[in-house]
Amino acid sequence: MCARTICPDAQGGSLADNKGMRINGNIRVREVRLIDNEGNQKGIVPTLEALKMAREQELDLVEVSPNANPPVCKILDFGKYKFEQEKKLRDSKKNQKVLKIKEIRMQPKIGSGDLDTKAKHVQEFLDEGDKVKVTIRFRGRELAHTELGYDVLKEVEKRLTEGSYVMEKAPMMDGRFMSMTLGSKAKKKTPVAQAQEKVDGNV
Repeated sequence: MCARTICPDAQGGSLADNKGMRINGNIRVREVRLIDNEGNQKGIVPTLEALKMAREQELDLVEVSPNANPPVCKILDFGKYKFEQEKKLRDSKKNQKVLKIKEIRMQPKIGSGDLDTKAKHVQEFLDEGDKVKVTIRFRGRELAHTELGYDVLKEVEKRLTEGSYVMEKAPMMDGRFMSMTLGSKAKKKTPVAQAQEKVDGNV
């Protein structure tokens, strides 16, 4: 973070570290539309005067809207501004939902017990907020009876909790495989929520 003095860029340094933003001495236009450090509109003022105002407050003059005519500049602590912007970016990345696609494979000739187990796993993945791809693999002469695979996929659907999923990709063949993709209607559980469930379950 820059100290509470004019950043080195005031001497005309590279813009690379500032992600293309012009600050202080890099602002070459004759005049700017100025916003002071309290957010007040100061109107159109000569750039040199705006720079002087920033220096007097030991802050930076930052071009926040370069495409305006004249460009809009704001007086602020650029080091603090960069720190806050980077923190927001990190926080937004942390809050992004990581979507996983789980795959469950089975044969067209599957016993009822095994089918129940596979369907249970599908339901668990959906409850965790993941997408699930259910795939039937055909071998040899089984390709002559692809309707069996379709029937198995429909049986999987029957065993799922109604309203817990959406059909994102209907059953269809792809080479020796038939598959369907289910999307979850459940919200992804955070590690904290999962831990809390375990605590509640032990009470």
